[in-house]
Amino acid sequence: MGGRLLTLRRGDEAAGDADLLAACAQGDAAAFGVLFDRHHRPVYRFLARLSTTDPDALDDLVQTTFLTAWRSAGKFRGDSAVRTWLFGLALNTARHHARSAGRRRRLRLAWGARPEPAPAPSPVDRAAHRQQLDRLQQALAELPEPLREAFVLCRLEGVPGPEAAHLLGVPSGTLYRRLHEARQRLGAALAEDTP
Repeated sequence: MGGRLLTLRRGDEAAGDADLLAACAQGDAAAFGVLFDRHHRPVYRFLARLSTTDPDALDDLVQTTFLTAWRSAGKFRGDSAVRTWLFGLALNTARHHARSAGRRRRLRLAWGARPEPAPAPSPVDRAAHRQQLDRLQQALAELPEPLREAFVLCRLEGVPGPEAAHLLGVPSGTLYRRLHEARQRLGAALAEDTP
């Protein structure tokens, strides 16, 4: 391409998908149009099979997928086919949509059914709880760094295991072993203080 933008017409079959994506990374809207024309139906079918949302929401998910592709075109490394890469973007879009929908649903339910406030804990209960939190903090600080990192990421911050493993640069099995060992050590440390 030599730094030039591809000049394509929609339906131009001569350009390969990777070339189209490279042109998109340079801001070529015509290449993006060809890429969209080629792949929007398979992406729509893929999302329809993953999701139980209405057709209007599916159209939004397809649009979001392709907008993400437009913004991320320069990050495509060629490790897979462009279509597979688009499916990966669609999968992430669908997951994000499902999580957001779940949060919205829970918020609507929470506003509709507000529970009675719990009675205030007694001073003795508050003191016991504070002591337990202090001991847990101390036990957490005494953990070896790899165990502490795994526990904090997964159990306290809620990072999913595979993401935490990737972030820490370890295999998933190593992460889960570290989590197990951290839980055992923390449990033992708290049990020592229990009469």
